[in-house]
Amino acid sequence: MANLTIVGVDDEYPALQLIRQYCDQIEDISLLNTFQNPEEALEYLKETRVDLVILDINMPYMSGIELLQQLPYKPLCIFLTLETQYAVKAFELDVVHYLVKPVDFETFRRAVNKAKDFLQFKNSSENKKQEDFIMFKSNYIMNKVFLEDIRWIQGFGEYIILVTPLKKYMILERMSNFEEKFQDLGFIRIHKSYIVLAAHISSYDAANVYLKDGEKLPLGRTYKSFLKSYMQ
Repeated sequence: MANLTIVGVDDEYPALQLIRQYCDQIEDISLLNTFQNPEEALEYLKETRVDLVILDINMPYMSGIELLQQLPYKPLCIFLTLETQYAVKAFELDVVHYLVKPVDFETFRRAVNKAKDFLQFKNSSENKKQEDFIMFKSNYIMNKVFLEDIRWIQGFGEYIILVTPLKKYMILERMSNFEEKFQDLGFIRIHKSYIVLAAHISSYDAANVYLKDGEKLPLGRTYKSFLKSYMQ
């Protein structure tokens, strides 16, 4: 498991205390420093590369979003904030998680472990040879994503979200169109709003599909029989 280096930034001292307390209870991470002043944090982070920053958003002098955008590199990020209106912006910045205060330890731990998984995936895939991939347009850019990196596809009306360990892609396409276009590659519909690769399914029960990476997705009633026959 990767050793994740972390810096916490929050103008409220009790919040930083909580971050320290929670981080002390999680294995394989190193909380290098914490800052109440985001400008001081920015200077530190320019000199010291870290894997993950845990950021408040609404802070004096500089917001967490502004801090993240000014860094010369792109660390993983978890927003830990009272604000709820910046979730879309967080999605655009590819943050690992968006936590709304107050946050209990288990929720915090899951978010940090997700960042650990991202780092491990990134490190392990640097020299990995992959052959099967799909191409699609997202935000006016053509993207190439390898099949083994696609965790699931989720539908939102005229759009779908393609989820990988490192990034989420918003694509202007309906679920039915995606399903038809790539069905020969092993994708399977498990719910009106979810498509997965059959090769990534570990098991399923009456209500859920369990992926090999530990994720749990809903299983729609109308898709149970098809999944059963497909997996036999």
